[in-house]
Amino acid sequence: MTVPRTAPAPAGTARTRPRTARPRLPRGPVPAAVYAALAALLTVTLRLVEIGRAGDVFIDEPIYRRLGESAAAGGFPRTGEGLFFLHPPGDFYLQAGWIKLVGDHADIIAGVHSSRVLNSLLAGVTAALLVLLVARVRSPRAGALAGLVFALDQFCIRQNDRVLLETATMMWILAGYLVLVGLARPDPPGRPRARALLAGLFLGLAVLTKDHATLITVLPLLAALALGWGPPRRLLALTLPMTLLPYAVYVGLIAGFGHFGVFWDAKTSGVRRLLGMVQETGFNAAGTPSLSGRLLDEFPAYAVTYLLLALTPVALVLLWRRKEPVYRLLTLFQVSAVVTLGYALTLGTLEEQALYLLVVPNLVALAVTVHLPSRHRRVPRALAVGALVAVLAVPAAVYAQNRWTPDDGFQRLRAYLLTHVPAGTAVVTVDGQRTRGVTEWILDDTYRLGHWVTPGERAAEGADYLIVPWRVVDQGYGSSTPAEVRRLTDGLTPVAASHGPMYGTLALYRLPSPLPGPDLARLAVTGSTDGPVLPAPEPPRGEAPDAPR
Repeated sequence: MTVPRTAPAPAGTARTRPRTARPRLPRGPVPAAVYAALAALLTVTLRLVEIGRAGDVFIDEPIYRRLGESAAAGGFPRTGEGLFFLHPPGDFYLQAGWIKLVGDHADIIAGVHSSRVLNSLLAGVTAALLVLLVARVRSPRAGALAGLVFALDQFCIRQNDRVLLETATMMWILAGYLVLVGLARPDPPGRPRARALLAGLFLGLAVLTKDHATLITVLPLLAALALGWGPPRRLLALTLPMTLLPYAVYVGLIAGFGHFGVFWDAKTSGVRRLLGMVQETGFNAAGTPSLSGRLLDEFPAYAVTYLLLALTPVALVLLWRRKEPVYRLLTLFQVSAVVTLGYALTLGTLEEQALYLLVVPNLVALAVTVHLPSRHRRVPRALAVGALVAVLAVPAAVYAQNRWTPDDGFQRLRAYLLTHVPAGTAVVTVDGQRTRGVTEWILDDTYRLGHWVTPGERAAEGADYLIVPWRVVDQGYGSSTPAEVRRLTDGLTPVAASHGPMYGTLALYRLPSPLPGPDLARLAVTGSTDGPVLPAPEPPRGEAPDAPR
Protein backbone atom coordinates (compact mmCIF):
# COMPACT_ATOMS: atom_id res chain seq x y z
CA MET A 1 0.00 0.00 0.00
CA THR A 2 1.34 3.40 -0.93
CA VAL A 3 1.42 6.00 1.81
CA PRO A 4 0.61 9.48 0.46
CA ARG A 5 3.33 11.99 0.98
CA THR A 6 2.74 15.34 2.53
CA ALA A 7 3.21 18.10 0.04
CA PRO A 8 6.35 20.08 0.76
CA ALA A 9 5.89 23.57 2.15
CA PRO A 10 6.41 26.34 -0.35
CA ALA A 11 9.78 27.97 -0.28
CA GLY A 12 10.12 30.81 2.16
CA THR A 13 7.45 29.57 4.52
CA ALA A 14 7.85 27.94 7.89
CA ARG A 15 5.98 24.91 8.98
CA THR A 16 3.42 25.59 11.74
CA ARG A 17 2.30 23.08 14.24
CA PRO A 18 -1.40 22.51 14.48
CA ARG A 19 -2.97 24.39 17.41
CA THR A 20 -4.28 22.32 20.24
CA ALA A 21 -7.32 23.69 22.03
CA ARG A 22 -6.61 24.54 25.65
CA PRO A 23 -8.92 22.78 28.03
CA ARG A 24 -11.34 25.19 29.67
CA LEU A 25 -11.73 24.90 33.39
CA PRO A 26 -15.35 24.42 34.33
CA ARG A 27 -16.92 27.49 35.91
CA GLY A 28 -18.55 26.73 39.19
CA PRO A 29 -21.02 28.89 41.05
CA VAL A 30 -19.66 31.81 43.02
CA PRO A 31 -19.42 30.74 46.67
CA ALA A 32 -21.88 32.37 49.05
CA ALA A 33 -18.95 33.59 51.16
CA VAL A 34 -17.76 35.77 48.26
CA TYR A 35 -21.20 37.34 47.87
CA ALA A 36 -21.37 37.85 51.63
CA ALA A 37 -18.01 39.66 51.68
CA LEU A 38 -19.00 41.89 48.76
CA ALA A 39 -22.35 42.74 50.37
CA ALA A 40 -20.63 43.59 53.64
CA LEU A 41 -18.10 45.83 51.86
CA LEU A 42 -20.80 47.68 49.92
CA THR A 43 -22.98 48.07 53.01
CA VAL A 44 -20.19 49.52 55.14
CA THR A 45 -18.96 51.84 52.38
CA LEU A 46 -22.40 53.34 51.68
CA ARG A 47 -22.95 54.02 55.36
CA LEU A 48 -19.55 55.54 56.04
CA VAL A 49 -19.74 58.11 53.22
CA GLU A 50 -20.43 61.54 54.76
CA ILE A 51 -21.49 59.82 57.99
CA GLY A 52 -20.93 62.95 60.06
CA ARG A 53 -22.85 65.39 57.83
CA ALA A 54 -25.62 63.34 56.24
CA GLY A 55 -27.72 63.01 59.40
CA ASP A 56 -28.01 65.33 62.37
CA VAL A 57 -27.67 64.01 65.92
CA PHE A 58 -30.74 61.97 66.87
CA ILE A 59 -32.04 62.29 70.43
CA ASP A 60 -30.96 58.79 71.55
CA GLU A 61 -27.44 58.95 70.12
CA PRO A 62 -25.71 61.09 72.77
CA ILE A 63 -27.52 59.11 75.48
CA TYR A 64 -26.31 55.75 74.19
CA ARG A 65 -22.83 57.09 73.53
CA ARG A 66 -22.51 58.24 77.13
CA LEU A 67 -23.79 54.89 78.32
CA GLY A 68 -21.06 53.26 76.24
CA GLU A 69 -18.45 55.54 77.79
CA SER A 70 -19.79 54.66 81.23
CA ALA A 71 -19.55 50.94 80.44
CA ALA A 72 -15.97 51.46 79.24
CA ALA A 73 -15.14 52.99 82.62
CA GLY A 74 -16.39 49.83 84.34
CA GLY A 75 -19.51 48.64 86.11
CA PHE A 76 -23.11 48.93 84.99
CA PRO A 77 -23.93 51.64 82.43
CA ARG A 78 -25.12 54.89 83.96
CA THR A 79 -26.00 58.43 82.99
CA GLY A 80 -25.64 61.58 85.05
CA GLU A 81 -29.01 60.71 86.57
CA GLY A 82 -27.86 57.33 87.90
CA LEU A 83 -27.85 53.68 86.86
CA PHE A 84 -29.53 52.96 83.53
CA PHE A 85 -31.63 49.81 83.37
CA LEU A 86 -34.34 50.83 80.88
CA HIS A 87 -32.52 48.86 78.17
CA PRO A 88 -30.16 45.91 78.67
CA PRO A 89 -26.46 46.63 78.30
CA GLY A 90 -25.44 44.52 75.29
CA ASP A 91 -24.95 47.39 72.86
CA PHE A 92 -23.34 49.61 75.49
CA TYR A 93 -20.64 47.02 76.18
CA LEU A 94 -20.08 46.68 72.43
CA GLN A 95 -19.49 50.43 72.39
CA ALA A 96 -17.23 50.10 75.42
CA GLY A 97 -15.05 47.64 73.51
CA TRP A 98 -15.00 49.99 70.53
CA ILE A 99 -13.97 52.90 72.74
CA LYS A 100 -11.16 50.82 74.22
CA LEU A 101 -10.04 49.94 70.69
CA VAL A 102 -10.13 53.34 68.96
CA GLY A 103 -10.04 55.73 71.91
CA ASP A 104 -12.48 58.10 73.58
CA HIS A 105 -13.51 61.62 72.52
CA ALA A 106 -13.95 64.61 74.79
CA ASP A 107 -16.52 66.10 72.40
CA ILE A 108 -19.89 64.34 72.56
CA ILE A 109 -20.66 64.79 68.85
CA ALA A 110 -17.26 63.39 67.87
CA GLY A 111 -18.04 60.45 70.15
CA VAL A 112 -21.41 59.93 68.44
CA HIS A 113 -19.72 59.92 65.04
CA SER A 114 -17.24 57.31 66.28
CA SER A 115 -20.09 55.10 67.47
CA ARG A 116 -21.74 55.55 64.08
CA VAL A 117 -18.69 53.96 62.49
CA LEU A 118 -19.13 50.96 64.79
CA ASN A 119 -22.78 50.71 63.79
CA SER A 120 -21.81 50.78 60.11
CA LEU A 121 -19.47 47.85 60.70
CA LEU A 122 -22.24 45.95 62.50
CA ALA A 123 -24.48 46.65 59.50
CA GLY A 124 -21.83 45.12 57.26
CA VAL A 125 -21.84 41.96 59.38
CA THR A 126 -25.64 41.97 59.16
CA ALA A 127 -25.47 42.10 55.36
CA ALA A 128 -23.05 39.17 55.27
CA LEU A 129 -25.26 37.10 57.60
CA LEU A 130 -28.29 37.94 55.47
CA VAL A 131 -26.55 36.66 52.35
CA LEU A 132 -25.42 33.46 54.04
CA LEU A 133 -28.85 32.80 55.54
CA VAL A 134 -30.69 33.18 52.22
CA ALA A 135 -27.98 31.19 50.42
CA ARG A 136 -28.31 28.33 52.91
CA VAL A 137 -32.06 28.16 52.37
CA ARG A 138 -32.25 28.85 48.64
CA SER A 139 -29.16 29.83 46.58
CA PRO A 140 -26.07 32.05 46.68
CA ARG A 141 -27.48 34.30 43.95
CA ALA A 142 -30.68 34.87 45.91
CA GLY A 143 -28.52 35.70 48.92
CA ALA A 144 -26.47 38.16 46.88
CA LEU A 145 -29.63 39.89 45.70
CA ALA A 146 -30.96 40.15 49.27
CA GLY A 147 -27.64 41.60 50.42
CA LEU A 148 -27.68 44.16 47.60
CA VAL A 149 -31.21 45.30 48.43
CA PHE A 150 -30.26 45.63 52.11
CA ALA A 151 -27.12 47.61 51.28
CA LEU A 152 -29.08 50.12 49.17
CA ASP A 153 -32.29 50.36 51.20
CA GLN A 154 -32.63 53.95 52.45
CA PHE A 155 -34.53 53.07 55.61
CA CYS A 156 -31.89 50.51 56.58
CA ILE A 157 -29.14 53.03 55.84
CA ARG A 158 -30.74 55.63 58.07
CA GLN A 159 -31.29 53.07 60.80
CA ASN A 160 -27.68 51.84 60.64
CA ASP A 161 -26.31 55.39 60.52
CA ARG A 162 -27.78 56.21 63.92
CA VAL A 163 -26.39 54.98 67.23
CA LEU A 164 -29.45 52.89 68.09
CA LEU A 165 -29.94 49.41 69.52
CA GLU A 166 -31.74 47.77 66.59
CA THR A 167 -28.69 47.34 64.33
CA ALA A 168 -26.77 45.19 66.82
CA THR A 169 -29.99 43.40 67.82
CA MET A 170 -30.75 42.29 64.28
CA MET A 171 -27.14 41.22 63.70
CA TRP A 172 -27.34 38.77 66.63
CA ILE A 173 -30.78 37.56 65.54
CA LEU A 174 -29.61 36.72 62.01
CA ALA A 175 -26.55 34.95 63.41
CA GLY A 176 -28.81 32.78 65.58
CA TYR A 177 -31.20 31.94 62.76
CA LEU A 178 -28.32 31.14 60.42
CA VAL A 179 -27.20 28.40 62.82
CA LEU A 180 -30.78 27.19 63.43
CA VAL A 181 -31.51 26.93 59.71
CA GLY A 182 -28.57 24.57 59.32
CA LEU A 183 -29.98 22.36 62.05
CA ALA A 184 -33.39 22.26 60.32
CA ARG A 185 -32.06 20.96 57.00
CA PRO A 186 -32.36 17.28 56.01
CA ASP A 187 -28.55 16.98 56.15
CA PRO A 188 -27.64 18.74 59.43
CA PRO A 189 -23.97 19.51 60.06
CA GLY A 190 -21.85 17.79 62.65
CA ARG A 191 -21.98 18.48 66.38
CA PRO A 192 -25.65 19.54 66.38
CA ARG A 193 -25.85 20.00 70.15
CA ALA A 194 -22.98 22.47 70.19
CA ARG A 195 -24.55 24.33 67.27
CA ALA A 196 -27.90 24.47 69.04
CA LEU A 197 -26.22 26.02 72.05
CA LEU A 198 -24.37 28.48 69.81
CA ALA A 199 -27.65 29.54 68.18
CA GLY A 200 -29.12 30.12 71.63
CA LEU A 201 -26.11 32.22 72.62
CA PHE A 202 -26.51 34.46 69.57
CA LEU A 203 -30.24 34.90 70.18
CA GLY A 204 -29.54 35.52 73.86
CA LEU A 205 -27.14 38.32 72.96
CA ALA A 206 -29.95 39.88 70.90
CA VAL A 207 -32.21 39.84 73.97
CA LEU A 208 -29.35 41.25 76.04
CA THR A 209 -29.18 44.12 73.55
CA LYS A 210 -32.90 44.95 73.41
CA ASP A 211 -35.66 43.35 75.49
CA HIS A 212 -38.02 43.74 72.55
CA ALA A 213 -36.05 41.00 70.76
CA THR A 214 -37.71 38.44 73.04
CA LEU A 215 -40.75 38.60 70.77
CA ILE A 216 -38.80 37.48 67.71
CA THR A 217 -36.45 35.03 69.44
CA VAL A 218 -38.03 33.36 72.46
CA LEU A 219 -41.60 33.50 71.11
CA PRO A 220 -40.86 31.64 67.83
CA LEU A 221 -38.69 29.12 69.69
CA LEU A 222 -41.58 28.33 72.02
CA ALA A 223 -43.90 27.97 69.02
CA ALA A 224 -41.40 25.72 67.24
CA LEU A 225 -41.19 23.49 70.31
CA ALA A 226 -44.98 23.28 70.58
CA LEU A 227 -45.60 22.65 66.87
CA GLY A 228 -42.54 20.56 66.11
CA TRP A 229 -41.42 22.96 63.38
CA GLY A 230 -37.83 23.68 62.44
CA PRO A 231 -34.97 21.75 64.07
CA PRO A 232 -35.70 18.63 66.15
CA ARG A 233 -37.25 19.31 69.55
CA ARG A 234 -34.24 17.86 71.37
CA LEU A 235 -32.09 20.61 69.82
CA LEU A 236 -34.60 23.38 70.41
CA ALA A 237 -34.71 22.27 74.05
CA LEU A 238 -31.04 23.27 74.21
CA THR A 239 -31.41 26.51 72.24
CA LEU A 240 -34.26 27.98 74.29
CA PRO A 241 -32.62 27.95 77.76
CA MET A 242 -29.35 29.17 76.26
CA THR A 243 -31.29 32.12 74.78
CA LEU A 244 -32.49 33.05 78.25
CA LEU A 245 -29.15 32.47 79.99
CA PRO A 246 -27.30 35.75 79.17
CA TYR A 247 -30.18 37.88 80.44
CA ALA A 248 -30.53 35.69 83.53
CA VAL A 249 -26.84 36.18 84.31
CA TYR A 250 -27.29 39.94 83.84
CA VAL A 251 -30.22 40.06 86.28
CA GLY A 252 -28.29 37.88 88.74
CA LEU A 253 -25.37 40.31 88.70
CA ILE A 254 -27.73 43.24 89.26
CA ALA A 255 -29.27 41.50 92.28
CA GLY A 256 -25.84 40.51 93.57
CA PHE A 257 -24.68 44.12 93.58
CA GLY A 258 -27.86 45.29 95.30
CA HIS A 259 -29.47 47.17 92.41
CA PHE A 260 -32.52 44.99 91.83
CA GLY A 261 -34.94 47.63 93.17
CA VAL A 262 -33.72 50.23 90.68
CA PHE A 263 -33.78 47.61 87.92
CA TRP A 264 -37.35 46.61 88.76
CA ASP A 265 -38.58 50.19 88.69
CA ALA A 266 -36.96 50.79 85.30
CA LYS A 267 -38.27 47.54 83.82
CA THR A 268 -41.84 47.97 85.03
CA SER A 269 -41.78 51.44 83.49
CA GLY A 270 -40.43 49.96 80.25
CA VAL A 271 -43.08 47.24 80.20
CA ARG A 272 -45.82 49.83 80.63
CA ARG A 273 -44.40 51.69 77.63
CA LEU A 274 -44.15 48.48 75.61
CA LEU A 275 -47.77 47.57 76.38
CA GLY A 276 -48.96 51.07 75.55
CA MET A 277 -50.14 51.82 79.11
CA VAL A 278 -47.80 54.82 79.13
CA GLN A 279 -47.45 56.73 75.84
CA GLU A 280 -44.48 59.02 76.36
CA THR A 281 -43.01 58.70 72.88
CA GLY A 282 -43.88 57.39 69.45
CA PHE A 283 -46.73 58.00 67.03
CA ASN A 284 -49.37 56.79 69.50
CA ALA A 285 -48.47 59.46 72.06
CA ALA A 286 -50.81 62.42 72.47
CA GLY A 287 -49.94 65.61 70.61
CA THR A 288 -47.46 63.97 68.22
CA PRO A 289 -47.67 63.66 64.42
CA SER A 290 -49.65 60.76 62.98
CA LEU A 291 -48.02 57.73 61.44
CA SER A 292 -49.92 58.24 58.18
CA GLY A 293 -48.62 61.79 57.93
CA ARG A 294 -45.05 60.63 58.47
CA LEU A 295 -45.40 57.89 55.87
CA LEU A 296 -46.69 60.34 53.27
CA ASP A 297 -43.94 62.81 54.11
CA GLU A 298 -41.22 60.18 53.74
CA PHE A 299 -42.68 58.29 50.80
CA PRO A 300 -40.35 59.79 48.15
CA ALA A 301 -37.27 58.60 50.05
CA TYR A 302 -38.56 55.24 51.30
CA ALA A 303 -40.94 54.18 48.52
CA VAL A 304 -39.07 50.92 47.87
CA THR A 305 -39.02 50.06 51.59
CA TYR A 306 -42.77 50.58 51.79
CA LEU A 307 -43.30 48.52 48.64
CA LEU A 308 -41.36 45.59 50.06
CA LEU A 309 -43.27 45.87 53.33
CA ALA A 310 -46.53 45.86 51.39
CA LEU A 311 -45.48 42.43 50.09
CA THR A 312 -45.27 41.06 53.64
CA PRO A 313 -48.57 39.11 53.34
CA VAL A 314 -47.38 37.60 50.05
CA ALA A 315 -44.11 36.46 51.60
CA LEU A 316 -45.94 35.04 54.58
CA VAL A 317 -48.34 33.03 52.41
CA LEU A 318 -45.48 31.70 50.28
CA LEU A 319 -43.58 30.66 53.39
CA TRP A 320 -46.68 29.00 54.85
CA ARG A 321 -47.17 26.89 51.72
CA ARG A 322 -43.74 25.32 52.09
CA LYS A 323 -43.74 22.32 54.41
CA GLU A 324 -39.99 21.83 54.85
CA PRO A 325 -38.68 22.40 58.40
CA VAL A 326 -36.43 25.24 57.25
CA TYR A 327 -39.35 27.18 55.79
CA ARG A 328 -41.51 26.40 58.81
CA LEU A 329 -38.86 27.97 61.03
CA LEU A 330 -38.70 31.08 58.86
CA THR A 331 -42.50 31.26 58.91
CA LEU A 332 -42.43 31.54 62.69
CA PHE A 333 -39.71 34.19 62.42
CA GLN A 334 -41.82 36.22 60.01
CA VAL A 335 -45.06 35.80 61.96
CA SER A 336 -43.45 36.92 65.21
CA ALA A 337 -42.01 40.03 63.52
CA VAL A 338 -45.43 40.90 62.04
CA VAL A 339 -47.22 40.38 65.35
CA THR A 340 -44.66 42.48 67.20
CA LEU A 341 -44.98 45.43 64.84
CA GLY A 342 -48.76 45.01 64.60
CA TYR A 343 -49.16 45.33 68.35
CA ALA A 344 -46.93 48.41 68.46
CA LEU A 345 -48.92 49.88 65.57
CA THR A 346 -52.27 49.52 67.31
CA LEU A 347 -51.64 49.76 71.05
CA GLY A 348 -47.99 49.84 72.04
CA THR A 349 -45.28 52.47 71.87
CA LEU A 350 -44.75 52.79 68.13
CA GLU A 351 -41.36 54.24 67.28
CA GLU A 352 -39.98 54.33 63.79
CA GLN A 353 -36.86 52.29 64.50
CA ALA A 354 -39.04 49.31 65.48
CA LEU A 355 -39.85 48.93 61.79
CA TYR A 356 -36.30 47.68 61.21
CA LEU A 357 -37.15 44.50 63.11
CA LEU A 358 -39.71 43.70 60.39
CA VAL A 359 -37.90 45.05 57.33
CA VAL A 360 -35.00 42.60 57.61
CA PRO A 361 -37.06 39.43 58.34
CA ASN A 362 -39.38 40.40 55.50
CA LEU A 363 -36.41 40.73 53.15
CA VAL A 364 -35.31 37.21 54.13
CA ALA A 365 -38.83 35.87 53.50
CA LEU A 366 -39.09 37.48 50.06
CA ALA A 367 -35.61 36.34 49.02
CA VAL A 368 -36.26 32.67 49.83
CA THR A 369 -39.76 32.47 48.32
CA VAL A 370 -40.13 34.80 45.31
CA HIS A 371 -38.76 33.39 42.05
CA LEU A 372 -38.23 35.02 38.67
CA PRO A 373 -40.46 33.62 35.89
CA SER A 374 -38.74 31.09 33.66
CA ARG A 375 -36.92 32.20 30.53
CA HIS A 376 -39.64 30.72 28.35
CA ARG A 377 -42.14 33.23 29.75
CA ARG A 378 -40.45 36.25 28.25
CA VAL A 379 -42.96 38.99 29.03
CA PRO A 380 -43.46 38.14 32.73
CA ARG A 381 -39.73 37.66 33.13
CA ALA A 382 -38.99 41.02 31.49
CA LEU A 383 -41.49 42.73 33.80
CA ALA A 384 -40.01 41.03 36.85
CA VAL A 385 -36.47 42.01 35.86
CA GLY A 386 -37.62 45.60 35.27
CA ALA A 387 -39.22 45.72 38.70
CA LEU A 388 -36.04 44.36 40.25
CA VAL A 389 -33.94 46.99 38.51
CA ALA A 390 -36.28 49.69 39.83
CA VAL A 391 -36.02 48.27 43.36
CA LEU A 392 -32.26 48.74 43.16
CA ALA A 393 -32.08 51.93 41.08
CA VAL A 394 -34.58 54.09 42.97
CA PRO A 395 -32.87 53.91 46.41
CA ALA A 396 -29.50 54.34 44.72
CA ALA A 397 -30.73 57.57 43.12
CA VAL A 398 -32.20 58.80 46.41
CA TYR A 399 -28.92 58.01 48.15
CA ALA A 400 -26.92 59.96 45.57
CA GLN A 401 -29.22 62.95 46.00
CA ASN A 402 -29.56 63.00 49.78
CA ARG A 403 -26.18 61.83 50.99
CA TRP A 404 -24.48 65.10 50.15
CA THR A 405 -27.23 67.30 51.60
CA PRO A 406 -25.70 68.77 54.76
CA ASP A 407 -27.65 67.91 57.91
CA ASP A 408 -25.29 68.72 60.76
CA GLY A 409 -26.93 71.66 62.49
CA PHE A 410 -26.09 70.65 66.06
CA GLN A 411 -22.46 70.04 65.18
CA ARG A 412 -22.18 73.56 63.74
CA LEU A 413 -24.18 75.05 66.61
CA ARG A 414 -21.91 73.44 69.21
CA ALA A 415 -18.81 74.67 67.35
CA TYR A 416 -20.22 78.21 67.26
CA LEU A 417 -21.09 78.18 70.96
CA LEU A 418 -17.68 76.87 72.01
CA THR A 419 -16.06 79.66 70.00
CA HIS A 420 -18.28 82.61 70.88
CA VAL A 421 -20.11 81.82 74.14
CA PRO A 422 -18.22 81.32 77.44
CA ALA A 423 -18.58 78.03 79.27
CA GLY A 424 -21.13 78.12 82.06
CA THR A 425 -23.44 80.53 80.25
CA ALA A 426 -27.13 79.97 80.97
CA VAL A 427 -29.06 78.88 77.86
CA VAL A 428 -32.83 78.41 77.58
CA THR A 429 -34.00 75.20 75.87
CA VAL A 430 -37.51 74.43 74.61
CA ASP A 431 -37.15 70.89 73.22
CA GLY A 432 -37.75 67.74 75.24
CA GLN A 433 -41.46 67.12 75.67
CA ARG A 434 -41.43 64.87 78.73
CA THR A 435 -37.72 64.20 79.17
CA ARG A 436 -34.46 65.98 78.42
CA GLY A 437 -34.21 67.13 74.82
CA VAL A 438 -31.39 66.66 72.36
CA THR A 439 -30.09 70.20 73.03
CA GLU A 440 -29.47 69.40 76.67
CA TRP A 441 -27.76 66.07 75.96
CA ILE A 442 -25.37 67.74 73.51
CA LEU A 443 -24.51 70.88 75.48
CA ASP A 444 -24.91 70.09 79.19
CA ASP A 445 -21.21 69.31 79.57
CA THR A 446 -20.34 72.97 78.95
CA TYR A 447 -23.38 75.19 79.58
CA ARG A 448 -26.15 75.63 82.13
CA LEU A 449 -29.37 74.62 80.42
CA GLY A 450 -32.96 74.85 81.53
CA HIS A 451 -36.56 75.38 80.52
CA TRP A 452 -36.66 78.95 81.82
CA VAL A 453 -39.51 80.39 79.80
CA THR A 454 -40.88 83.06 82.15
CA PRO A 455 -39.12 86.42 82.43
CA GLY A 456 -38.64 85.89 86.16
CA GLU A 457 -36.94 82.52 85.63
CA ARG A 458 -34.71 83.91 82.93
CA ALA A 459 -33.74 86.86 85.10
CA ALA A 460 -33.04 84.64 88.11
CA GLU A 461 -30.80 82.34 86.08
CA GLY A 462 -29.18 85.12 84.07
CA ALA A 463 -30.09 83.37 80.82
CA ASP A 464 -28.42 85.00 77.83
CA TYR A 465 -29.34 82.68 74.95
CA LEU A 466 -32.22 80.62 73.60
CA ILE A 467 -31.90 77.57 71.32
CA VAL A 468 -34.88 76.54 69.19
CA PRO A 469 -34.99 73.47 66.90
CA TRP A 470 -38.12 74.68 65.14
CA ARG A 471 -39.25 71.43 63.60
CA VAL A 472 -39.17 69.68 66.99
CA VAL A 473 -41.37 72.41 68.43
CA ASP A 474 -43.78 72.53 65.49
CA GLN A 475 -44.18 68.74 65.55
CA GLY A 476 -45.29 68.85 69.17
CA TYR A 477 -42.14 67.39 70.73
CA GLY A 478 -41.14 70.53 72.62
CA SER A 479 -41.49 71.39 76.28
CA SER A 480 -43.29 74.56 75.14
CA THR A 481 -46.00 74.98 72.55
CA PRO A 482 -45.18 76.61 69.20
CA ALA A 483 -47.17 79.69 70.24
CA GLU A 484 -45.17 80.01 73.47
CA VAL A 485 -41.87 79.69 71.62
CA ARG A 486 -42.92 82.29 69.07
CA ARG A 487 -43.73 84.70 71.86
CA LEU A 488 -40.25 84.09 73.26
CA THR A 489 -38.62 84.86 69.92
CA ASP A 490 -40.80 87.80 68.85
CA GLY A 491 -38.54 90.70 67.95
CA LEU A 492 -35.38 88.58 68.05
CA THR A 493 -33.05 87.80 65.18
CA PRO A 494 -30.99 84.61 65.33
CA VAL A 495 -27.30 85.20 65.92
CA ALA A 496 -26.65 81.80 64.33
CA ALA A 497 -28.92 79.47 62.39
CA SER A 498 -28.72 76.41 60.17
CA HIS A 499 -31.27 74.55 58.08
CA GLY A 500 -31.44 70.78 57.67
CA PRO A 501 -33.89 67.98 56.92
CA MET A 502 -34.11 66.67 60.49
CA TYR A 503 -34.55 69.76 62.68
CA GLY A 504 -35.59 72.33 60.10
CA THR A 505 -34.31 75.69 61.27
CA LEU A 506 -32.00 75.30 64.27
CA ALA A 507 -31.61 78.82 65.65
CA LEU A 508 -29.62 80.45 68.45
CA TYR A 509 -31.08 83.70 69.79
CA ARG A 510 -29.45 86.29 72.06
CA LEU A 511 -31.96 87.18 74.76
CA PRO A 512 -32.36 90.83 75.76
CA SER A 513 -31.29 91.91 79.20
CA PRO A 514 -34.07 91.74 81.81
CA LEU A 515 -36.03 94.97 82.00
CA PRO A 516 -35.94 96.72 85.37
CA GLY A 517 -38.81 97.70 87.59
CA PRO A 518 -42.33 97.90 86.16
CA ASP A 519 -41.29 96.66 82.72
CA LEU A 520 -40.03 93.38 84.17
CA ALA A 521 -43.21 92.99 86.21
CA ARG A 522 -45.38 93.69 83.17
CA LEU A 523 -43.34 91.25 81.07
CA ALA A 524 -43.74 88.54 83.69
CA VAL A 525 -47.52 88.99 83.59
CA THR A 526 -48.17 89.53 79.86
CA GLY A 527 -45.24 87.65 78.35
CA SER A 528 -44.47 90.52 75.92
CA THR A 529 -43.59 94.20 75.69
CA ASP A 530 -44.61 96.88 73.22
CA GLY A 531 -42.41 97.21 70.19
CA PRO A 532 -41.83 95.90 66.68
CA VAL A 533 -42.25 92.18 66.15
CA LEU A 534 -40.00 90.10 63.94
CA PRO A 535 -41.59 86.66 63.49
CA ALA A 536 -39.46 83.61 64.07
CA PRO A 537 -38.28 81.82 60.91
CA GLU A 538 -40.54 79.14 59.54
CA PRO A 539 -38.89 75.70 59.43
CA PRO A 540 -38.42 74.39 55.90
CA ARG A 541 -40.08 71.22 54.78
CA GLY A 542 -38.08 68.10 55.45
CA GLU A 543 -37.79 65.13 57.71
CA ALA A 544 -39.29 65.53 61.15
CA PRO A 545 -37.29 63.99 63.98
CA ASP A 546 -38.47 60.94 65.80
CA ALA A 547 -39.94 61.39 69.24
CA PRO A 548 -37.24 62.07 71.83
CA ARG A 549 -37.05 59.65 74.72
